[in-house]
Amino acid sequence: MSEIIYFTESGLIKIKEELHFLKTKERTSISRQIAEARDKGDLSENAEYDAAKEAQGLLEAKISKIQGMVNNARIVDETNLDIDKVLILCKVTIKNLKSGQQMTYTLVPETEADLKTFKLSVNSPISKGLLGKKVGDIANVTVPAGALQFEIIEISR
Repeated sequence: MSEIIYFTESGLIKIKEELHFLKTKERTSISRQIAEARDKGDLSENAEYDAAKEAQGLLEAKISKIQGMVNNARIVDETNLDIDKVLILCKVTIKNLKSGQQMTYTLVPETEADLKTFKLSVNSPISKGLLGKKVGDIANVTVPAGALQFEIIEISR
């Protein structure tokens, strides 16, 4: 049985668009490259043909992976989420008790994580330590650099 993969509605739309692009534009492009390389003669010693065939294999693997994600996708409906505690799609403000620094992250499905926009995967060590906590709770989180303590300052949508 395949693993269920959670998306926001916009995240699922984005991945479906990528899948469509790969199936239509990229497949066509690689097919064209293979045809051009094939026209150059002896395939046994044709590096362009080998490279195009390898690119085709990689593309098909990527399409297959993304298609599997789409097939097993479930949309998380944030309107039904309780913001009394830290859950997926919550925006949580935390304070590092050692440094005093405050940070605000949105906990998102792994496929939508992006630290540049402060979207943290729910599968990350920090998120796992925060999940289920309430405002005022202290989360003890073990990361590769060691143990950290965060106070939950605010939870919102």
